[in-house]
Amino acid sequence: MIKFFIVIVVALIAFLVFVRYLESKSVFFPQKEIEFLPDAKRYLFSEVFFQTEDGLTLNGWFFRYPSAQATLLFFHGNGGNVCHRLDKILLFRDMGLNVFIIDYRGYGKSQGRPSEQGVYQDAIAAFDYLSGRLDIHKDKIIGYGESLGGVVALELARKRPFAALIVDSSFSSVADIAKLYYPFIPAFLLRTRMDAASYSRDIKAPKLFIHSQNDDIVPFTLGKKLFDAAAEPKEFLAIQGDHNQGYVDSKDVYSEGIKKFLNVQGLLP
Repeated sequence: MIKFFIVIVVALIAFLVFVRYLESKSVFFPQKEIEFLPDAKRYLFSEVFFQTEDGLTLNGWFFRYPSAQATLLFFHGNGGNVCHRLDKILLFRDMGLNVFIIDYRGYGKSQGRPSEQGVYQDAIAAFDYLSGRLDIHKDKIIGYGESLGGVVALELARKRPFAALIVDSSFSSVADIAKLYYPFIPAFLLRTRMDAASYSRDIKAPKLFIHSQNDDIVPFTLGKKLFDAAAEPKEFLAIQGDHNQGYVDSKDVYSEGIKKFLNVQGLLP
């Protein structure tokens, strides 16, 4: 009986270690190498370094639009780094927005290692840095998050005032994602929560949720679940295309939907 009990305990410990390993490899995929810097004169670009409350130095890119009324604070997904989002950055800038995108801790030139609570701290530091700049309207900051970045933006919106919020291709919670990819793992074993559906119930700012009907990574149903949980005012924009290229495959619908939403809020020049 004792040997059987020991075998069960060892098996449970091994399973928990396996779950932790899967979790660590599934949530964050940072890339350290910055493969290029945008041309400063052509794109009105500047590189920024700022501090988190726990003492890390983070890196961000700021793109200025001369007649911008508002500034978009961009939180990217769980892979790569800032240099892999230039096309989407320029799409927003060409709408008439300043754009500030950051790398979370452990990504690109940012110090540290990523974690759920860590990226939430990074988001607060980014907002506070941005709102302290004298060359923007601090009451006209738009939160934007793609995929995992949508969760980060929603969590931040509970603590800092956004003029509007755009949540793109995001998910209701890590537990819901885990049920799809790892149905054998009980949700209570997961350390990472990222319960975006819960966060969204507390946010009064106008919200636009975007999701592709044929997203190949985050199912459309989870995007709708997140939208349904969110407090009013809110809108939903359905697009076509895969998880990473939907904004390209549905460029006109995507761009016009965002511009219409931001125009209603008085945030475009």
